[in-house]
Amino acid sequence: MTIVPVTSPDLEASEVSWFAALCSDDYRFLGVPEGDLRSSWAHCSGILKEAEAQGFRNILCPSSYQVGQDTLSFVAGCAPITERINMLAAVRCGEMQPIMLARTIATLDHMLQGRLTVNIISSDFPGEKADSSYRYQRSREVVEILKQAWTRDEINYTGEIYDFKGIPTDPARPCQTGGPLLYFGGYSPDALELCGQHCDVYLMWPEPKDQLAERMKAVHHVADRYGRTLDYGLRVHVIVRDTQAEARDYAEHLVSKLDDEYGTLIRDRALDSGSLGVSHQARARELADQFGYVEPHLWTGVGRARSGCGAALVGSTDQVLSEIEAYRKMGIRAFIFSGYPHLDECKHFGEKVLPHLKTCSLPDEYGRVPATMPATPLGAGERR
Repeated sequence: MTIVPVTSPDLEASEVSWFAALCSDDYRFLGVPEGDLRSSWAHCSGILKEAEAQGFRNILCPSSYQVGQDTLSFVAGCAPITERINMLAAVRCGEMQPIMLARTIATLDHMLQGRLTVNIISSDFPGEKADSSYRYQRSREVVEILKQAWTRDEINYTGEIYDFKGIPTDPARPCQTGGPLLYFGGYSPDALELCGQHCDVYLMWPEPKDQLAERMKAVHHVADRYGRTLDYGLRVHVIVRDTQAEARDYAEHLVSKLDDEYGTLIRDRALDSGSLGVSHQARARELADQFGYVEPHLWTGVGRARSGCGAALVGSTDQVLSEIEAYRKMGIRAFIFSGYPHLDECKHFGEKVLPHLKTCSLPDEYGRVPATMPATPLGAGERR
């Protein structure tokens, strides 16, 4: 199955992004913490600056309650030290009162001059064990309130969780007309419904391609009911070397000091560790061969020591490029890569793979641009 999105003017290009290890998820050997790789302003901002220098178009800034730095504070701090790269800020819906969140996002978007994108997260809070349908209803209401704040003169909203009347929105207007692009990941029917109705990019974790295709098909049907078209994204680790043998050797090197009991503790500390998406990552590990490969170049060993995205593309430059092209032919146009350690692997990918890819920054269905800039034609697939 192929689903080719039509939201973007240049379908030959892909948004290629990197990952800022804000959640103390950086290692030379998986599961062996090292002080210089801990989540710090110096280390994580260094990853970001290297990603921009290499030519990555966006960078995911994740969120965690257990470890690491505050996402939105980090994004604000990085605004004056970057010029071109977009920043994909993970936002946990309900963590901040929605009207305050709308103003915070708008402020960040102005600081970044329209370079902000937002990853909508619907996980539990510490001490909370909410039903999936409630969490996605909460996220739905937050997103709907954000959209009112970004497009109307006042907020008038009555939902199951939030109720606001006559709230002026003047301070909450973002730089980008209509607000930042919304990225979203989720597997349940409630998640797909929210994404299909309100979000712009459906993000997936790595699984065998036939399973990814089924997910794309499911959310495509939801979006189609609302008269909308989505872009599709893949969040995946990567190990690229000159030869397949070197790449596979490095993968084994990466887990050579991993204690599986400690790896389980790392996985379980995440609030999404019991989610449907995480269970699918665990299933991929169960289906893998004795070396951890569930497909010839998709290695599940990373998932032994982290929750969430648990597999890596492993191979030579040509092999990794071929895998990316195969995903592109399926209709996937946004890629969020990472590797261990993040700074070194950012350079490896930037030097070996990125020069061979045509890249863009994804627009949404409105082709939104910063409201403070003239709406002049942009380059293929570009958003300022």
